[in-house]
Amino acid sequence: MFSYSVVGAQLYVGDMLFVMITFLVLMWLVKIVAWKPITKMMQDRSDKIVNDIDSAKESRTKAAELAQKRQAELDKTRDDANTIINTAKQNGQRQQEQIVEDARNEASNLKSSAEKDIEQERQEALANSRKDVASLSVEIASKIISKELNEDDQKGLVDSYIEGLGKQK
Repeated sequence: MFSYSVVGAQLYVGDMLFVMITFLVLMWLVKIVAWKPITKMMQDRSDKIVNDIDSAKESRTKAAELAQKRQAELDKTRDDANTIINTAKQNGQRQQEQIVEDARNEASNLKSSAEKDIEQERQEALANSRKDVASLSVEIASKIISKELNEDDQKGLVDSYIEGLGKQK
């Protein structure tokens, strides 16, 4: 099958040289035309994956920080709400105590004022009664002096003065 003739060996070596040179030229063309774009595409894809991973880590970190901030703000808001509620309760309690105290003071003042008014009215009634009794006594005495009365006339006179007193009030 194979012959080792000088002419055949030269052709065989020549074919091999041609195939080798063609293969090298083809590899060089593949390197220029296809290899660089493929390696560039693979490098770009690798860079994009690395960037996506870094971006995902960064996003996860930011999300965790945001969650912590939100939780801290929520806790602060709860504390503020509790403080406001407690302050409102204390203010309500103070207002309730103040209202009760004011009502007690007002009731005491009204009672005192009513007692003073009652005492004043009583004093006025006593003064009026004394004046009326004095005036009645003077009138009775003047009538008795001016006219001698028997017992029936005296009773009638007293009764008429008493009725007159009831009508004056």
